[in-house]
Amino acid sequence: MAGALLCSEDTRLRNVPSLADVARMGQILSALGVKIEHQDNILDINARDLVGDNAPYELVSRLRASFFAIGPVLARLGFARIPLPGGCNIGARPVDLHVRGLQKMGAEVHIENGIVNAYVPGVSKRLKGAEIYLDYPSVGATETLMMAATLADGETIIENAAQEPEVEDLANFCRAMGAKIRGAGTNTIFIDGVEKLHSADYNIIPDRIEAGTLLIAGAIARSEITLSPVVPEHIAALLAKLREVGVKIVPEGSDGLRVIPGHSIRATDIETLPYPGFPTDMQAQFMALMTVSEGDSVITETVFENRLRHVAELKRMGADIRVKGNNAIVRGLPFLTGAPVLATDLRASAALVLAGLAAEGKTTIRDLQHLDRGYERLDLKLEKLGARIQRVNAEVEADSSAPVAQPVESAIK
Repeated sequence: MAGALLCSEDTRLRNVPSLADVARMGQILSALGVKIEHQDNILDINARDLVGDNAPYELVSRLRASFFAIGPVLARLGFARIPLPGGCNIGARPVDLHVRGLQKMGAEVHIENGIVNAYVPGVSKRLKGAEIYLDYPSVGATETLMMAATLADGETIIENAAQEPEVEDLANFCRAMGAKIRGAGTNTIFIDGVEKLHSADYNIIPDRIEAGTLLIAGAIARSEITLSPVVPEHIAALLAKLREVGVKIVPEGSDGLRVIPGHSIRATDIETLPYPGFPTDMQAQFMALMTVSEGDSVITETVFENRLRHVAELKRMGADIRVKGNNAIVRGLPFLTGAPVLATDLRASAALVLAGLAAEGKTTIRDLQHLDRGYERLDLKLEKLGARIQRVNAEVEADSSAPVAQPVESAIK
């Protein structure tokens, strides 16, 4: 959606889910003068009347992806004024790599009162190609700088770039609009700037994290599930670990996978790493699986320092987990016990739903606004697979100042 700001003509994105984050990003882009229409899974965007300084803080502060707009807006207009971003509280995700990269491309950037003010000095108001080395292969920084470079004057080289499939997909979308990008999906990306981009109709890739979550749902519920469309190489690390714990994964058709659980789930260790390593966005879900495995496993989180908050909620369901630093030691049990739990972030909420599928009794999950940020009606998809799962309006305690939550009551078979 941010990439569509690079083009002053109509762009169409297909395979766009109805997520809270998509709606929120749409509101932010609308505030920037962009016309947006979302119907079914098609998103039409026209950024002809783009403005660079009207992104509302109350929206941007709740969605980290909104900061991606700074690269395209700066490249198109020569200036941008974007509040610092928010999102799930899973740890520090500073924007210093984005800022330093834009400065390398000739932008003046100042942060005042929580607002990032950026502009390109000179008459042309056009960014300059530059050689940029990222201290860390940040997906956000890679994508922001790659988008900005598409309209820059000259060649930009991004080294130690993020290699996630989403980076390559964004590059393909930009290429569909006329951008000249090589190397996306590797650790070095080359971008030859062009003066303008044109209209495009683009089909985005399937969500590998949703795919992985549903594969684990089949494994934890001891149920065969066929899933499509899937790009298996995008989840190769997860598939390897699922096979390691005794889950059989077989191809189904040209773009499908079938999960066939074994008689038991063996314990194994995982360590989250940038792609192509095991994704941090699958850590919580895999931990839920390990809580009902045979043996002890060690789960090491190396990407975000605050991404083990779901441990306390899994322990409420009887899980045997000890945390030491960024390691969680999980001793597998035959089953979990249903309990009222709280979703602390997006992937933690999915992990608790999966744990509820494996628990005896009823599990009630509160604060599902996190789940809806990254999954389009996960409850309905699981219900169609046979889960006894219901979304209801929660009653808020009289002495609570929390907003109304929507819990999932979950049991399986």
